[in-house]
Amino acid sequence: MVGPRVVFVGAGSTVFARNLMGDIFSRPTLAGVTVVLHDIDPGRLATSEVVGHKVLATLGVPGRVEATTDLRAALAGASYVITMFQVGGYRPSTVVDFEIPKRFGLEQTIADTLGAGGIMRGLRTIPVLLDVCRVMEEVCPNAVLLNYVNPMSMLCWAVSRASSIRTIGLCHSVQHTASQLAGDIGVPVDEISYLCAGINHMAFYLRFERNGADLYPLIAKRAGEFPLPSRGDVERSDGGFEGLSDAVRYEMFRRLGYFVTESSEHFAEYVPWFIKRDRPDLLDRFGVPLDEYPRRCERQIAGWEKLRSRLEDPSAQLRVVPSEEYGSLVINAMETGESVTVYGNVPNTGLISNLPDGCCVEVPVVVDSAGLHPQVIGALPPQLAALMQTNVNVQSLTVEASLTGKREHVYHAAMLDPHTAAELDLDQIWALVDEMMEAHRGWIPEALYA
Repeated sequence: MVGPRVVFVGAGSTVFARNLMGDIFSRPTLAGVTVVLHDIDPGRLATSEVVGHKVLATLGVPGRVEATTDLRAALAGASYVITMFQVGGYRPSTVVDFEIPKRFGLEQTIADTLGAGGIMRGLRTIPVLLDVCRVMEEVCPNAVLLNYVNPMSMLCWAVSRASSIRTIGLCHSVQHTASQLAGDIGVPVDEISYLCAGINHMAFYLRFERNGADLYPLIAKRAGEFPLPSRGDVERSDGGFEGLSDAVRYEMFRRLGYFVTESSEHFAEYVPWFIKRDRPDLLDRFGVPLDEYPRRCERQIAGWEKLRSRLEDPSAQLRVVPSEEYGSLVINAMETGESVTVYGNVPNTGLISNLPDGCCVEVPVVVDSAGLHPQVIGALPPQLAALMQTNVNVQSLTVEASLTGKREHVYHAAMLDPHTAAELDLDQIWALVDEMMEAHRGWIPEALYA
């Protein structure tokens, strides 16, 4: 039995690749699928290949796992391409994204979506993703690109402008937050239905219901109780988990009337209200964890060799547990015609009427054998659209800088970033951009240095 050819670009992200392979190989309707692993790091690629074969052996299903460092060979004849890479890695790029802004008095938490760090990540990642798309246009022009790479909105927006490849950006924030909210209010998640829309990492639940009954009153009740919920989703070096406060999201719910999808530590740096150098009390009050992403990276790096040994150990059992990722659902729907609805990041072709045409929006997408069918939402509540527009401005200018090579738009993006503008004056923003651009030389296209 011959199934589709699914290519993982950035397969050295071994744990994420393992989860997606488990999802794909677990589906009887995808029997015979070939998963091709590609990465520029041969060592990490080899580990992922071992893990892929172990997933197949554990499940005892027909399928193939291949691995190559040759991108063109990997993509040739692909049906689906899943991107999961990080350009520049932790060192030097992520370290630069945090350390230079900090010297200017600009603190961050995650820095992968917006802000000074998000802008730089976009500038170094957009060209790489577009290079993948150009190869796809030559060797698998009908393939569908499933992008998991951040900054999601910037990347998908750039692809929609500069490539003919069919693309959907996939994130787990919508379904993960729905599960968290269900737990917060004590309602079984499988009894919940919702409608969500907005932009990636800033989408809101327009409806959150149980058997047709509105659950927002229960959320409002929980928002008034203390302590507010914490999420035990950050792994410690000892293998346990520590919780992160959800106070930021509940505060935004109280102010806006709708609950946002992305975590509090993410959301805190998309707005100007929670991270202020002259207000350390806000960090304590809302539990904002500065430098959270570097801490996660350092824990993962410290534990990588131990994890690699465990994954590669021939005698070690490998558990295959279904994940909440949408990737296998999209592939299954397109291969079998079994319609499914996922939340995806796609161009705004009139889907959300009070956000700009062409920007990247996150909306329900019906998937079947005919392809991807984004659903029309109409107008969002005006306060939500206005807040999203502040982030769309930054995304737009970063994409413009990347696609045109005009450096001035990098300054403009930083000027209009809500958190950066709240902390720095114009001279500081200009100097910050100059220093970060110089530190990223070699990772960002030379056109932006002319």
